[in-house]
Formats: sequence, C-alpha cells, structure tokens
Amino acid sequence: MRIKATRESIQLASSIIRKGGLVAFPTETVYGLGADALNPRAAAKIFEVKRRPTFDPLIVHIAEIEWLEKITRNIDKRVFKLIEKFWPGPLTLVLFKSPIVPDIVTAGLDTVAIRMPSHPAALELIKLSQTPIAAPSANLFGHLSPTTAEHVEKQLGEKTDLILDAGKCPVGVESTVLSLVGEKPVLLRHGGLPLEEIEKVIGKVARKSKRKKIQSPGQLARHYSPKTPLKIIKSSDQIPHNENIGILLFQKPAVKINAQAVEILSENGDLREAAANLFSALYRLDESGVKIIYAEPVPEFGLGQAIMDRLRRASRTR
Repeated sequence: MRIKATRESIQLASSIIRKGGLVAFPTETVYGLGADALNPRAAAKIFEVKRRPTFDPLIVHIAEIEWLEKITRNIDKRVFKLIEKFWPGPLTLVLFKSPIVPDIVTAGLDTVAIRMPSHPAALELIKLSQTPIAAPSANLFGHLSPTTAEHVEKQLGEKTDLILDAGKCPVGVESTVLSLVGEKPVLLRHGGLPLEEIEKVIGKVARKSKRKKIQSPGQLARHYSPKTPLKIIKSSDQIPHNENIGILLFQKPAVKINAQAVEILSENGDLREAAANLFSALYRLDESGVKIIYAEPVPEFGLGQAIMDRLRRASRTR
C-alpha cells in the first residue's frame, strides 16, 4: 500500500517497524526499505524481499546521536568532526559495531555502516519507531535505485507492508560510504556527499580498502542496473545512427540526436541536478522499449564521481 507521508501515516509506519514489518520510506538520497535494525527476523525480511545476498551488509539509520554510541564502539575524533559537519546528510560511516547489532545486519562483519538521513519523513519515522532502522535501497537487488515511491511500487509491489510517498528524493544517488575502522579513512562508495568536501574536514582519504570482504553496500562490480544493456561512450559523436536506441546525455546537445528516446540529466550541465535526475532518467529509458542505452560521461569531480560510479557498474555485463 502506498500512501502520502503525513504525521498519521508515519505513525502507522512506525508501528509496523516496531512489530517487525517492512516499510519503504523516503530519504534525501533514495527510497529505503526499512526494518528494525535490532530485530534479526525483521532484517532477514529485507534480504528475502530484495533477493539480496546475505554477504552484502545493510546501512543502519539513526535519528539521534545517542544511538551512535549504543551500536558502535571505538569512536574517535574523526567521527565527531564528520558528524558535526555532515549529519544529518548523505554520509555513511563504517565503524566497529557493538554486540547489540545482529550479525545478519552486518553480514557477519565486526563493523556496521551507519548514517543519519536528513529527510524529515525519515527522521520522524526513526524517532517514532524508537529503534535504529536498517534500510538498503527499496528495489530488487542490483537493479535501479528508486528515487520516487512509484519506482518502489513497480519493483517491490505488495511485498512491503507500507510505502510512504514524499515525492522525489532531492539528492538522487545513494550516500557516500567512508570506513573509519583503520588508521587511514577509506572511501568505500562515492555518493551524495562529494569526497572533496570530506577531505576538507579530515584530510586525505584512501580510495581502496585492504579488507577483502565487502564492507558496505554498493561495492559489487555490477549494480544499479537497468534491464536494458547500457554502454558508456566517450562523446555524443560515438552514438550510432540507429533509431532503436536510448541516449542518456549530461547536458543539452549542440545538435539534434536521432534516437527513439533521449534523456538529458541537466540542461545547463549542473552536476547536482544531474545526480538528482539520474535514476529517474534511467527508469524512463528502461521502459521506452529501446534495445540499448548509450550514456554520455559526466565530469568526474564532485557529484560527477558518484554518477560515473553508478554508470560504470550499470554498464558491466551480468
């Protein structure tokens, strides 16, 4: 059931969470599929509904800093610098977990991925639920992430107990994930908070972890994928002359593009707007009936790094 996110519907959603149910809810990044993070049976439902492998850990969402100290340990000054600057917001921190976090949530790891979303509906839901909420994106595993409640409904249908609808997610790509369990901070996933902003606060961040196991969502080679094959091209000059194709462009082209479907992420080349439009544009191209999607690259700085990360993972063969 999909209903508008109001005070009353969020109260209903919180009661579902407390009873061990599943609720799809909006965040500033994408829609999440949430369950009580401290209830292993509830968390198991997330994996079942998404068809998600249990080796892929979940992100735990909190609404109050007090929960950070309850579900993590060995917090250092880097953590407090980052949360003071970027929480609530699209930054997930991987920290050592406390014993109260079920192993199924962390895929058996000794760490937990945790963030505080900035979307008012998400914060209200977590507060009323009176528990941290484990929530990956509300989609089938490996497929396009949902940035509207309609996207959730199309992928998961009636498999959730409730879908809270608050319109389009403003950021449009998942959170940036940063590991702080070692001496050096390590970027695990590009996302809605540009890496350059993080490095202004805590200094240089490593791009590759020495740990072999998956430590957070979004680290698989193929992910965030439409059903239609996607290929990244160097420029619009490489688009073949074929009408049965879809085109994803960064900004408005100088010449007319001959294709069955064309999506422009930002008319004037704004990376923030492009990120917010990415998944919705890919959804429309995927549903247009084209045989292949050609994607134009975007500049790789700021949010452009997150956009290209998603496109590269989407372009890899299944």
